[in-house]
Amino acid sequence: MMEKTTYKISGMSCMGCSDHVKHALEGVAGVKEAVVDLTNQKAELTTSEDVDISELKAVLKGSRYDIHGENEDVNTLAPLPPIKKRKPSADEANAKYYCPMLCEGDKKYDKPGDCPKCGMDLEREEAINKPKAITYTCPMHPEVEQEGPGSCPKCGMDLEPKEPDPEEDGEYKAYQKLLRKFWISLAFTVPVFIISMGEMVGIPFDSLAPQYVWGWLQFGLSIPVVFYSCRDFFIRGYNSIVNRSPNMWTLITIGAGSAYLFSIVALVFPDIFPPQFKDANGYVHLYFEAAVVILTLILVGQVLEQKARSQTNSAIKELLNLVPQKATVIRNGKETVVHLQEVQIGDVLKIKPGEKIPVDGIVSQGNSAIDESMITGEPQQVKKGEGDKVVAGTVNGTGSFQMKAEKVGSETLLAQIIEMVNKASRTKAPIQNLADKVSAYFVPIVVSISILSFVIWAIWGPSPSLVYAFTAAVSVLIIACPCALGLATPMSIMVGTGKGAKQGVLVKNARAIEELYQVDTLVIDKTGTITEGKPSLSKVELLDDNMSEEELLKLAASLEHLSEHPLAEAIVQAAKKQNLELANVDGFESLTGKGIQGKIGDKTVAMGNKAMLATQNIALSDAEEQKIGHLQEDGHTVIMVVVDGVLAGMISLSDAIKATSKEAIQNLQAQGLEVVMLTGDNAKSAKVVAEKLGLDGFEAELLPDHKYEKVKALQAEGKKVAMAGDGINDAPALAQADVGIAMGTGTDVAIESASLTLVKGELDGIVRARRLSQDVMKNIKQNLFFAFFYNAIGVPVAAGILFPFFGLLLSPMLAALAMSLSSVSVISNSLRLR
Repeated sequence: MMEKTTYKISGMSCMGCSDHVKHALEGVAGVKEAVVDLTNQKAELTTSEDVDISELKAVLKGSRYDIHGENEDVNTLAPLPPIKKRKPSADEANAKYYCPMLCEGDKKYDKPGDCPKCGMDLEREEAINKPKAITYTCPMHPEVEQEGPGSCPKCGMDLEPKEPDPEEDGEYKAYQKLLRKFWISLAFTVPVFIISMGEMVGIPFDSLAPQYVWGWLQFGLSIPVVFYSCRDFFIRGYNSIVNRSPNMWTLITIGAGSAYLFSIVALVFPDIFPPQFKDANGYVHLYFEAAVVILTLILVGQVLEQKARSQTNSAIKELLNLVPQKATVIRNGKETVVHLQEVQIGDVLKIKPGEKIPVDGIVSQGNSAIDESMITGEPQQVKKGEGDKVVAGTVNGTGSFQMKAEKVGSETLLAQIIEMVNKASRTKAPIQNLADKVSAYFVPIVVSISILSFVIWAIWGPSPSLVYAFTAAVSVLIIACPCALGLATPMSIMVGTGKGAKQGVLVKNARAIEELYQVDTLVIDKTGTITEGKPSLSKVELLDDNMSEEELLKLAASLEHLSEHPLAEAIVQAAKKQNLELANVDGFESLTGKGIQGKIGDKTVAMGNKAMLATQNIALSDAEEQKIGHLQEDGHTVIMVVVDGVLAGMISLSDAIKATSKEAIQNLQAQGLEVVMLTGDNAKSAKVVAEKLGLDGFEAELLPDHKYEKVKALQAEGKKVAMAGDGINDAPALAQADVGIAMGTGTDVAIESASLTLVKGELDGIVRARRLSQDVMKNIKQNLFFAFFYNAIGVPVAAGILFPFFGLLLSPMLAALAMSLSSVSVISNSLRLR
């Protein structure tokens, strides 16, 4: 026999509290149901047997809640003893906690405890998802993998996580750390440079203090630059030597390091140098400024690179944010809000208006219109009824329905899209900078020449031969220092991207510019890329002489104003543009799969497709059938309007092609590009667009994974592929393509997945971007020529090749000047791009 007993509850402050108490009490043996009244601080328990209050107190022990008899005076009760705080375990220290009431949105906490807003116990997110070890890989050498961060043993680049954690932002932190090092380096480099160049610009430092004092001051100021800000450069250079993988870091380490060591030796032991290396006061020229300026300039490039890399995981984060962290599950006839990871296959979920769908499944009860643009790329909402499939991350419209979970976690379509974007970003082989490729040969040659010059001078050079040998070897290394070589590409890229930004072309990384001019195939999405991306009214066709276009549109918009149909908004907006006042509708009715109808004034109005006409006993004439057929062949959606049982007219809607699309595609085809359209739209609409624009090919009704596979197939044929799109559904293909181009009017995920973004979202931006890439690559090659030209001339001269013939020996000071001239030529040439 069931009994009901009422108790008093203390400590509750919100609905979350009452839910917590309810679930705790219902867990006691014999308690069949607990109805908790938050307002009156009471709980009514339905029990099948006698339950002692001590059992009820036991399940609430250790929490902020307590249970009392109905007649017990709660105010006179002794306060509960404070809960002893225990030290969190190592596992808990890495966990994240959240308030189940989401008082502060998705805010996470590092420690367990009470929510500062509502006082609820924070729940541990990692109770389901245990933290796992993160595998790091090199962006240049994907085969390099290790647990935890570090540097690549082959090229010295910072390793990146293979699978970015949405809760972590390590790349951004690394950028901030590198930026801080740059400012410190700059603060110490500027005074060193001023002291060194003071005499040249008319600042009489020698009259203020002896020259050796300024030398020691330069040495002191250079220490933070060399041993803190740029310490990693030397570590990378050392690793490149140890691993026999010469690269730019090898040159930086040897060149800047030699200049720095030479300066220290000259400062401490000036007497070992021959007279020709000393000034009138007997001081040897120091090269601290050359070392720190070189290092600081290289650091500038590293900061810019790290800033771009800090955004590489944004696409994954944007996709992960599409999935709600909570879901309403119906179990045992009760609605319960659970964490997403608690949803199991077979669970019945309730989806409320405006909510995001948490998992893949089928509609089991009710109906609604779903915004599936993240999957299909199409702006029209899709009506869903019992038995229809729904996808995680899509957004419910104004209806409410129940669904059965079929795929959860990593099995959902959205999770697969995330994995595809992640995989494409990770496995794509970046083009190494031309300077890095040449460095594999250049570094050993320069080092060999330096060693050879030292040996020759040491054996056959005049006295003191070892000093001559040392200075010649250092001169070779200084003149071959990769300042110009290192600036050749970054300067062109920097100026080029600035120019591109003014033209509405935003470049995320240099790789896109390097590869865009090599592209031979352009894959483009239709909706939002070629077309405007939203349906609009194209034409109002009258079939009743007693009706005007304005009156027909007014009646249609008045009726559609109450409709949830995806095309309704386009008709309503068209009426508003013409300042038509909408009328009241009585008896509105939605006819599933057919249309809508209602009473407007004394007129009965119905709108819909041919099935709707059948309910009105209206048959289309051959001329009307032909007219509808022509409109549909042109890619229009046709809606028939019936007034008082008479077919009054037709309204056609379409997604208009952007004004610049046709000319842009023709320009690209004239440059030798093959232009192919991949779309999730139906084949008939896709064919119309493809024929109007003269595309080289098209494929329709494609899902995100299909587009991704098509791009991979084109690449497998040896084609260089650029992909242009604007939707979440385009993200995997954008990431896989050699160059991903996003429309600035599209989704954040598409923009983050792409390497180029067109601000205005017009295809003519691709024409400008391609022209920009050609100009920049030409400029880079010119810069590299200047850099190598100076080295080709300067290195032999620095080694002393002119000494036997003319008695000329290039001092390290002239070597540094030649090095500076090569940098000036590179910078000046890069600025021509403006």
